[in-house]
Amino acid sequence: MQKNIAVIRGDGIGPEIVEQALLVLNKIGELYGHTFTYTDVDMGGVAIDKWGDPLPAEMLQKCVAADSVLLGAVGGPKWNDVPGDKRPEKGLLRLRAGMGVYSNNRPAKIWPQLADASPLKASIVDKGIDFIIVRELIGGIYFGSHTTEEKNGEKNAVDILQYSESEIERIGRIGFETARKRSGKLCSVEKSNVLDSSRLWKAVMHRLAEEYPDVELSDMLVDNCAMQIVKDPSQFDVVVTENMFGDILSDEASMITGSIGMIPSSSLGASSNGLYEPIHGSAPDIAGMDLANPIGTILSAAMMLRFSFDMPAEADCIENAVSAVLDAGYRTADIYSDGCEKIGCSEMGRRILENMRKD
Repeated sequence: MQKNIAVIRGDGIGPEIVEQALLVLNKIGELYGHTFTYTDVDMGGVAIDKWGDPLPAEMLQKCVAADSVLLGAVGGPKWNDVPGDKRPEKGLLRLRAGMGVYSNNRPAKIWPQLADASPLKASIVDKGIDFIIVRELIGGIYFGSHTTEEKNGEKNAVDILQYSESEIERIGRIGFETARKRSGKLCSVEKSNVLDSSRLWKAVMHRLAEEYPDVELSDMLVDNCAMQIVKDPSQFDVVVTENMFGDILSDEASMITGSIGMIPSSSLGASSNGLYEPIHGSAPDIAGMDLANPIGTILSAAMMLRFSFDMPAEADCIENAVSAVLDAGYRTADIYSDGCEKIGCSEMGRRILENMRKD
């Protein structure tokens, strides 16, 4: 099979971690007889420096035309003072909207080898952490209008949070379908005791529930959900929520697994062309030092194989190799603990390559 992948190396540690993921994809090609071609795309700070735009239209078109997109990370303090509409993160928002990827799916799963790295008590971790947050990605307050103006002698800022029934329904269906493939439990998270948008969200979710009698739907207010994730994460199977709530909760969920360097994510819409990226940032303080953890990016590549390219065996190959390396005690600095062997970004990639086998 032949696939064209748009590659956004981005800023900070982005080029280092993406390079390791590409080596892993090349190995998959060798083992399973696939051909992956790569189209380089400038986005984020590097695009601002080169083009004066965080995502030029030509670069977006390359992503839309690809079979899927692999992204490292964007942003950094170098671009903190650029105008708001030119910040690196605006390129990411524009990319999501341009690709029409409205569903971000982020697993919160603890690898047993890293159980001690979780900040939660062992009695909580031992009950299990294995759930998915399905986050609506191209609506809500991040995509509403944003204005700042003078009123009564002082500045006033307004950000609009808005959702339509159809936007809620399409992400709700992703939540129900995902739960149907797992343990059949879906928790809808909102703030319906305060927000009109959340009351509409809750009403649409309950209407959809009638179409999914095999899925157990529950409702939870977002502040309670934030508490429950650290109190008893084992209660969750699939969580579906709006954009800003999902942004916050998924970061919280990733930290209880031990390291955000381990967590991949996928963003999908109506087509198989998805956006795959680790959840961590660009970490400019360690860029170029071979200290970054590439596993989140490598596992994002595995998600691409599984969900966009229908290559489950190839995805398993990568995930099994990661598990074998962790079993052997190799760790990057962010997941290091006493008794393990600390290695760098490129060495972690090399160890994973060595453990890749075709079953």
